[in-house]
Amino acid sequence: MSIVIIRQDDKIESWKKAIQSYDATLEVYSYLEPHDKEKVEVALVWKHPRGSLKEYPNLAYLASMGAGVDFIFEDNTAPLAIPITRVVDRQLAIDMSEHVLALILNYLKGLDTYKVNQTKKIWKPTPYKRIADVRVGILGLGVLGTQVAQDLAKVGFTVQGWANTHKELQNIKSYAGKNELNPFLNKSDILVCLLPLTEATTGILNKQLFSQLPKNAYLINVARGGHLVDQDLRDFINNQHISGASLDVYHEEPLPKDHFFWNFDEILMTPHHASVSDTNSVVPQIVENYQRMQAGLPLLNLVSKNKGY
Repeated sequence: MSIVIIRQDDKIESWKKAIQSYDATLEVYSYLEPHDKEKVEVALVWKHPRGSLKEYPNLAYLASMGAGVDFIFEDNTAPLAIPITRVVDRQLAIDMSEHVLALILNYLKGLDTYKVNQTKKIWKPTPYKRIADVRVGILGLGVLGTQVAQDLAKVGFTVQGWANTHKELQNIKSYAGKNELNPFLNKSDILVCLLPLTEATTGILNKQLFSQLPKNAYLINVARGGHLVDQDLRDFINNQHISGASLDVYHEEPLPKDHFFWNFDEILMTPHHASVSDTNSVVPQIVENYQRMQAGLPLLNLVSKNKGY
């Protein structure tokens, strides 16, 4: 029995070596090298080529190599009848929290403006904001969203969160459900999207949502590009209802060079690198789940197929 790694980047070999270093008894293959596909029980996947999973007739379960699983559900040839797991990793959550905090402080102090002015040799002090001046709304209170919300509250931010159901989090006001979405948005000077990408959340960052935010609100999207309607963000920045945005995720990655985001001084872009799965942190749970499968024990971090995450 064996494991196959399927992803479309240059990281397959490093993951393969990390898994085999942790447990030398495991047979691990890249999907690009010769291997017996009928012996493969587990597919470790990250944005795999669509259709590639149907070549493995005896899979016991699929394992996303990150926190997201939307790419699996987007593959209509994926074997969705078998269990699906995802990564739940504290280090992943800490990395995300640090990234979001850096973006917010960058925005409050206007550091991007100074960098642009530097390239133009402009000396111009500008007003800045303080932590006490803004209310931060976390859209999505899963593992990552909860970590971000709690860490921001510890720094001194006024933080509120929205999810499908109420969460009991110290020093964080919780909103839940469709009826409480607009009241949550009305009080979010900085909106951080950390929702899972599902059929219900696709395109949620649109003109209807933006219109409920306070004037001059700031958007941070570190979830998935599919959450955002790009043209609506452009329009709301141009009409000055939204002051700007920090984006780490996009509909197409890398972002095409002709996309209008490149030309917006008000948009800070990072290349989907806010929080990256670390092999040393993630491999132990991958191996543990494989061992649990072989022992007939319940798998950890199972995905709800009804919810899509």
